[in-house]
Amino acid sequence: MYNQQDIVDVCLRQDTFFTPSGKMAAIFRGKGGVCAGMADGMSAIFTGFIYGFTCLKALGGAFGVGMVTQYVAAATKMTTNVSELIRVYTELKTNALFLEETYKFLDIPNEMYQGSLTTEKRSDRKYQVEFKDVSFRYPGSENWSLRHVNIKFKVGERLAIVGENGSGKTTFIKLLCRLYDPQEGQILLNGIDIRKYNYRDYMDIFSVVFQDFQLISQSLGANVAGKQEYDREKVKGALTDAGFVERLKTMKDGMDTILYREFAKDGVMVSGGEAQKIAIARALYKDAPFIILDEPTAALDPIAEAEIYSKFNDIAGDKTAIYISHRLSSCKFCDEIVVFHEGQIIQQGSHEKLLNEENGKYSKLWNAQAQYYKEEK
Repeated sequence: MYNQQDIVDVCLRQDTFFTPSGKMAAIFRGKGGVCAGMADGMSAIFTGFIYGFTCLKALGGAFGVGMVTQYVAAATKMTTNVSELIRVYTELKTNALFLEETYKFLDIPNEMYQGSLTTEKRSDRKYQVEFKDVSFRYPGSENWSLRHVNIKFKVGERLAIVGENGSGKTTFIKLLCRLYDPQEGQILLNGIDIRKYNYRDYMDIFSVVFQDFQLISQSLGANVAGKQEYDREKVKGALTDAGFVERLKTMKDGMDTILYREFAKDGVMVSGGEAQKIAIARALYKDAPFIILDEPTAALDPIAEAEIYSKFNDIAGDKTAIYISHRLSSCKFCDEIVVFHEGQIIQQGSHEKLLNEENGKYSKLWNAQAQYYKEEK
């Protein structure tokens, strides 16, 4: 981040006393607190010695009482600074060991093919995506996570992806976002293999909320915008659309409120449902042609869920909205529903069409959930 990698690497190579195999490094890793305590102890002993020596010299007539005060103050300041220097040096050397591993991780080369084409900045947002006989399995696995997937969709559609756990729903989204490349088949954007597009340009057309999203201990506005400088009105609009506006009103510092307490003692803790609304607001703020929500309302109560879905069609506007959900009630407003089973698409159509296929997977899943609610009632 601060271009200090070369400096850290040189220090680690030249200073064998503090290398990962060095004796002091082992001590600092396991007994950093003991070392700090020893430094404080040595400082106290040295200060006591200076006090005693100065007083004896004064009693012997070497200098006056006024000089005693000056010598003692100077000695105290020196020992304090030396102690702090030892502490900081110890922490730097200890952290440098972890930085080396961090840099090794950051330097891992990206082996995915980096395309050069620029995605079209279309004002009409007319994008079409097609999965063409796509098959994929994760590295090191012998089992296919997706097998012979064929589907086509375009901007403006509402697409729901349903299926049991492990059926390939999230893997489908990861391939669409190019977190992985398929071993077989092609994924096309406007008829061109997505691997031929510049990766960053390609990612600009997606707003994604994954199941394992993260918020950081920064201001609410920065969490929504993904940067420190942002359009405050746009952030407020996104939070309003995501159903977070009432909670926003209770925050003393508004959008400047720091979330969590890693770096601020007065940071505000948010619930799982509130965090999910902030994540949805983040996706809306980006305003990309495709918005992808992987279990977007899993942590929301039924009322909050119904509120979001009731107006999400208007919020999404001309965007393509892709939902992954276990709650089939959220699929009714979608134009198309795709049912995954063991990595394959086994059904595709509208809610009414799939529900009328009585022996189909979708109908069975729907009736199972409906029966559960009837029993609860």
